[in-house]
Amino acid sequence: MAGKFEILKNGEHSYRFRLMAADGTVVAESPEFQHLEAVVAGIKAVRENAATGLVVDHSKQRRAA
Repeated sequence: MAGKFEILKNGEHSYRFRLMAADGTVVAESPEFQHLEAVVAGIKAVRENAATGLVVDHSKQRRAA
């Protein structure tokens, strides 16, 4: 079974989405959107970019002296 996107009402006038893994684990949560159309556009952007996005590892950056 694949993961899923859930669209949630966030208060009276805003929305957000979360990406859920097949086992129910929350993988990602979006910021707040003012319009449902913006939530749908955000989901579309994640779908289009996630599979081809580069991984940039900042955990091994050198510390300034």
